[in-house]
Amino acid sequence: MTSVHGESNPLGKSSEYIDHYDPTLLFPISRSESWASVGIDRNTLPFFGEDIWNGYEISWLNEKGIPQVAMAEFRLPATSPYLIESKSFKLYLNSFNQSKFANQALVEQRMEQDLSAAAGGAVKVNILSLQHQFPKEPAAICIDDLDITMDKYELDPSVLKLANETDGSAVTTSNSNTYQGALVSHLLKSNCPVTGQPDWGSIYIEYQGEKIDEASLLTYIVSLRTHQDFHEQCVERTFWDIWTRCKPESLTVYARYVRRGGLDINPLRSSIKSKQAINFRTLRQ
Repeated sequence: MTSVHGESNPLGKSSEYIDHYDPTLLFPISRSESWASVGIDRNTLPFFGEDIWNGYEISWLNEKGIPQVAMAEFRLPATSPYLIESKSFKLYLNSFNQSKFANQALVEQRMEQDLSAAAGGAVKVNILSLQHQFPKEPAAICIDDLDITMDKYELDPSVLKLANETDGSAVTTSNSNTYQGALVSHLLKSNCPVTGQPDWGSIYIEYQGEKIDEASLLTYIVSLRTHQDFHEQCVERTFWDIWTRCKPESLTVYARYVRRGGLDINPLRSSIKSKQAINFRTLRQ
């Protein structure tokens, strides 16, 4: 198993800039490691989904040595046993900069091959032109202006409760207090588990079922502010905490993180197997 804190992890270390193709730069990390630390087998968790990475600094040389520049969308299945550490991902993409390829299709093919091998699952790569237009942000109710008070910033799932829950006990589902829709908060912040650097983003929560107390949901999101974990695992933890505490009939959690180093990471986890992640773009991205 590849460990977050292993000797070969490039995080927190100075790295040589390599501008010729080198797939060995990719550093996979077990998705199960974080869950195992809290005694949970990730394979038993009730979600599906994928991680969308957008690369904004994609370049290679054509056969005449002329630089080609583009963006790229990478889709990693949540079922893959490994995520890819972001710094190693950037170093890998940089290694294309002075490498010649006959055409764009060959670049896509090589990236799919290498990323799939590192993740242990089928990764899809779509190179995008600089004229690419991202879809519009979906409609969602922003909960950031709710009146809450925070006095600690440690991840605390116990703050989550249902709208008609007054004493912290379980409640019986009431048809008059059900909800179906999407909420969003732009107050998401978590920290890298190795370097401690902040990761900023927006989190979209779509669910159907007993109405969740939105102030408690915002309190929970803000409690992630000092939590240390990778983007993907923060989303999985948020899904799991809402799923177990509030017991919705269906749930989707989708985070759109602000880019760092020319990459943004956007994990989606859903109880609905057929749920598709729309690769839209927020203002901060």
